[in-house]
Amino acid sequence: MSDFRKLSDDMLASPQLTADDIEAARAEGVTLIINNRPDGEDSAQPQGAEIEAAARAAGMDYVAIPVTSAGFSQPQVAAMAEALEQAKGKVLAYCRSGTRSTFLWSLASASAGKDPRDIAACALGAGYDISPIMPTLEALAAQSRG
Repeated sequence: MSDFRKLSDDMLASPQLTADDIEAARAEGVTLIINNRPDGEDSAQPQGAEIEAAARAAGMDYVAIPVTSAGFSQPQVAAMAEALEQAKGKVLAYCRSGTRSTFLWSLASASAGKDPRDIAACALGAGYDISPIMPTLEALAAQSRG
């Protein structure tokens, strides 16, 4: 059963997807799936290649930007920002619970100059608390403003 959570008009976050969720994503207008979960994190999780194949068969783009328990890096934030910029419609990012995807979206949004308070409100509205990374969001947003 799909659990897509709206972060913005063009961004959704979700816990782990299955191939069966892809059609529901397409029906929601999703054109890009972003996988933020590394393969092998849980032996029962679908592998990225399975989700990618289902997404591509449904006419969607797919990008893998895995985030491990080691945390986020600048290259991951940059890759997320680039994927969001190049998206040709609504984006759905997923990981185990949706939290890493929401954090990475938040970091990419702040690095693009969006207001961290607005980002936090959107995340909270979707059920995700990004307060642990607020200082980083504020620094990224300030840096993007020059």
